[in-house]
Amino acid sequence: MPALRSPEPVPGSRSEAEEPPRRLLELQLSRGSAPAPPRPGFLRSLCCRFSDVSSQGDGQNLVTEDVTVVEGDVATISCRVKNSDDSVIQLLNPNRQTIYFRDFRPLKDSRFQLVNFSNSELRVSLTNVSISDEGRYFCQLYTDPPQEIYTTITVLVPPRNLVIDIEKETAVEGEEIELNCTAMASRPATTIRWFKGNKELTGKSEVERWSDMYTVTSQLLLKVGREDDGVPVICLVDHPAVKDLQTQRYLEVMYKPQVRVSQNYPLQGLTREGEPLELTCTAFGKPQPTDMRWLRVDDEMPQHVVVSGSNLLISNLNKTDNGTYRCEASNAVGKSHADYMLFVYDPPTTIPPPTTTTTTTTTIPTTITDSRAGEEGAIRSVDHAVVGGVVAVVVFAMLCLLIILGRYFARHKGTYFTHEAKGADDAADADTAIINAEGGQNNSEEKKEYFI
Repeated sequence: MPALRSPEPVPGSRSEAEEPPRRLLELQLSRGSAPAPPRPGFLRSLCCRFSDVSSQGDGQNLVTEDVTVVEGDVATISCRVKNSDDSVIQLLNPNRQTIYFRDFRPLKDSRFQLVNFSNSELRVSLTNVSISDEGRYFCQLYTDPPQEIYTTITVLVPPRNLVIDIEKETAVEGEEIELNCTAMASRPATTIRWFKGNKELTGKSEVERWSDMYTVTSQLLLKVGREDDGVPVICLVDHPAVKDLQTQRYLEVMYKPQVRVSQNYPLQGLTREGEPLELTCTAFGKPQPTDMRWLRVDDEMPQHVVVSGSNLLISNLNKTDNGTYRCEASNAVGKSHADYMLFVYDPPTTIPPPTTTTTTTTTIPTTITDSRAGEEGAIRSVDHAVVGGVVAVVVFAMLCLLIILGRYFARHKGTYFTHEAKGADDAADADTAIINAEGGQNNSEEKKEYFI
């Protein structure tokens, strides 16, 4: 242990009556023994001095910071001196028991350990912090007058348990169920948030205090549907002592069947007399439907109709089969159905029927599939073909007429030019050609006069 040096008394700063107790403490510390209790008068004087200094806000040399620590972790307390004059630094607990006097620990609590000691700093660590360690810790500096400041240790306690209680393990679609999430024994009180999948929901929280701990319970009312089956409901905790603390429960929702009727044959086109028809009924629900049946609405099922499980088959359609055919499915929750409307057309003629697609849309409400889909489109297709043929014939006739007229006018114009230039073919030059042409015209006139 380094030798302790007692500063010389400064005239006017300390009285000689105050100096011996401090030198006695340093002497006992240098010998490795605990300091003897100071005289009562000295303690009263020292406490008064510290009380006076605590009320002074300016000019203090001591510096420290508040500490926030999670229960069970390590807290570090630091007492620092701005302008050190080799004065003694001391650290006291909330009960004003000395933890460290310079680098000596009188308090028999091994959780306190010296981290650093110098003329300008006393730094102490406290391991395995508990709620009982929370409070004010005092840093004291033996100056004239003595100085004192305090630091506050705040202990955080994360929730010890997080539980979701659900009113019903299995719910029916349309019901409103209650869920409760409880975060027990935390400090400070936690904030609970609810999520259904990625969507945040709003709950109602209640806080109960037990001694220094808080228990928070949040209630969530949730109306469930079939789309909520298998979706997780998450209870998440916001607390400064813990991150990403959450628990979840998966919803189990029962719902009545969803029914759909599909046409297997004919795959495309109209349902015509003499042809077969095959329908299939599919149903999904929770629990899975156990009862499925076919019936004809407002009439009896024809005798030649064959029903095999979820399939309905008519091998030879006729006009008496027209009507609405219904598939019903049920489970423990309820019953649903889907309808198929059949209309039988005449057998195909010379014009092949256009291809059409028959679709069936089935939901919980009644759905109807009509076999007459595409009739209007077939008629429109035939009209377009006839109009196109007539237009093609008219265009072809007009082209032929134009070719004939062109050839006639070209031949007539060539003959006219040939008679006009008659008599000029044997001329030696242009002048002779003109004379011959004129002579030819004169001769012609003379011949005409001669015959007359």
